[in-house]
Amino acid sequence: MNFHELHRPGAPLLLPNAWDVASAKLFAAAGHPAVGTTSLGVAAAAGRPDGVGATRAETLALARLLAALPCPVTVDIETGFSDDLTEVAGVAATLAGYGIAGINVEDAGGPPNVQVAKIAAIKEVAPGLFVNARTDTYWLGRGSYDETVRRLDAYVAAGADGVFVPGLRTPDTIRALVGAVDAPLNVLIASDGPTVTELAGLGVARISCGSLLYRAALTAAVGVLGAVASAGPLPADLLGYAEVARL
Repeated sequence: MNFHELHRPGAPLLLPNAWDVASAKLFAAAGHPAVGTTSLGVAAAAGRPDGVGATRAETLALARLLAALPCPVTVDIETGFSDDLTEVAGVAATLAGYGIAGINVEDAGGPPNVQVAKIAAIKEVAPGLFVNARTDTYWLGRGSYDETVRRLDAYVAAGADGVFVPGLRTPDTIRALVGAVDAPLNVLIASDGPTVTELAGLGVARISCGSLLYRAALTAAVGVLGAVASAGPLPADLLGYAEVARL
């Protein structure tokens, strides 16, 4: 099954988002049919800010390595790392050349015509690349449901293969968006939102973990460090040195 076919409303793709080669290989080895990247994880690991186009080089370098995974890979390119359409298209063409299956490109709440132009430029140079077009209307708390639909419709018309609305929490809104937009809907999993099973029942086609797994790894590391410092018990089920070294 190719990456496009993994987006099935009612039987959604659960996408783990990696921040390095080791995490990506572990997610693939766990049986997940595709792996994505998290822009926050990639940025934080490189000591750079997220969401401001500062990690183009790091993202491309990681993508080149992840292309060797035995499953499709989709890469978060923030807003395309530029507002220059030639540069955005160049990023997409480079990723497609590596063998990357898809990208996530966001509007950051900006003018939708900018996102439309980027999607069109991307599809012109990399028509086979799965473009997951993200709108941040709910993520940023800006804009209405109707504006969200207008943006998503425009992105699909420009060539987007899927649409992503992080920040959604309400089942009725999710169900309505599934029916309103002619493209697979991607939702970000959240502790205060519907579960994977509930999202499947609402017709969602893709569920992203975003930065959740990266943040969980950091939280666990700090917890283990605290246990070491306090001479407390250490986890007995950690990955072994040799197992990690093999990655």
